[in-house]
Amino acid sequence: MKDIFLNEFKGYFRNKLFFSLGVFFFFFLSIVTYFSILQNEEQLVAQKDAHEHIRAQWDDMEASNPHSAAHYGTYAFKPLSVLNSIDDGVNSVTGNVLRLEGHRQNDIAFSESSQSLVVSKFGKLKPALVLQFIIPLLLIFLSFSSYTSERSSGRLKLLLVQGLSLRKIVFAKSITIWFIGLIFLTTTIIVQLIFVDSGLNEDVLSRLIYLLISFSTYYFILVSLTISLSVLFNNSTTSLSLIILIWVLWTIFLPTIASNTSEKLIPLPTRAEFKEAMLEDRSKGIDGHNPRGERRDALEKETLEKYNVENLSDLPINFSGILMQEDEEYGNMVWDKHFGSLYEKLELQKKSYQLSGVINPFAAVQSLSMAYSGTDMYHHLHFLKETKNYRRIFIKTLNDEYAFGGSKTGERGWKASNEFFRSVKDFSYTSPSFKSFYKKYLTDIIILLLWLFISFSLVFYSTKKAKIDV
Repeated sequence: MKDIFLNEFKGYFRNKLFFSLGVFFFFFLSIVTYFSILQNEEQLVAQKDAHEHIRAQWDDMEASNPHSAAHYGTYAFKPLSVLNSIDDGVNSVTGNVLRLEGHRQNDIAFSESSQSLVVSKFGKLKPALVLQFIIPLLLIFLSFSSYTSERSSGRLKLLLVQGLSLRKIVFAKSITIWFIGLIFLTTTIIVQLIFVDSGLNEDVLSRLIYLLISFSTYYFILVSLTISLSVLFNNSTTSLSLIILIWVLWTIFLPTIASNTSEKLIPLPTRAEFKEAMLEDRSKGIDGHNPRGERRDALEKETLEKYNVENLSDLPINFSGILMQEDEEYGNMVWDKHFGSLYEKLELQKKSYQLSGVINPFAAVQSLSMAYSGTDMYHHLHFLKETKNYRRIFIKTLNDEYAFGGSKTGERGWKASNEFFRSVKDFSYTSPSFKSFYKKYLTDIIILLLWLFISFSLVFYSTKKAKIDV
């Protein structure tokens, strides 16, 4: 089996056409990876400069009313992972900048797709695109005639006469072609390690290893399936036609069907419906029986009793700040209700799509590719939840200063000092490690392992059913 592997491997590299294609793919993949790294690092620098500029504006703010500062707000930048250069996942669609201000929770904005003139079904040219679509096609074309050419040339009979089993021959051919795919895959990893200037840590290295294992597993599934079909049908044209059909189903039709099915089974509200429902709950109360006016009157009465005064003007604090913070607290409950429900539905849709990997291993490897790169929906929702928590602390700090910082009710011209604004903590976000997130991808991992078992079983079945005249 080892001799067959070495002989097959040498044969491919002695073939001038394959050698030329191999060199082309090697440089093509290296260049795509390199320029993706450059683009990612430029985005990281631009994001860092923007963040420092926004913070400098806040630190240099003159004495101002804290509530006005709450309307001025600040910005949260979603940090790009160094592995965003491999697979940008949902980032190009969702955006990476979120404005944080009082009274409202904004949507994340400035997505690359919304600012790009290039509209593509497959997105930007990233290493993930090459690894998921182009390299598998190359492996298919190398695999489909691997067995039938040996049979038609008569070499297969010679190998069988020498005592080799058909199963070993098929496995050796599968491993040879799989190893070629592994070379291209490793090229991406090596270029990534060489040219990434910063950000390489234990978590990133482990993600790269997991990505290497997952893609190599998918490649073996594809190669062994292709060769097994050629053994079963004993016809290279038939096996090629069938595997191309399967590949098109896996990469184009089934993902679309799975996505549309998830949206039908777990529908999301439209943007207009979502905002209208939130506004109604804010004004009329979550239960529909606690209008904003009644909530204000109750808070005023409670505050007057607490400080034992009869009029708001007699309060030693600023009731406007208390009222604004109370409105924020109530708004937080409304946001938790609606956004919490929205996030739950998004996660259910994601889980539903992950289950489609049972009939489509491409869905599993695509999901894992984004997961390892830190650019999937779970990582995105984690960022949104962290910005929500920061926003609440940020706005409460401003409202508390307005209420208890020295002003009294009716003093709209009161201003907080620059020292106070400089003391407000900046937003800081650390992406979660893969270890803390791996349970969300167990479905994809198990499905990929299931398909690996199926591919081994198919090799055993095809070689058992094959009829060879020796």
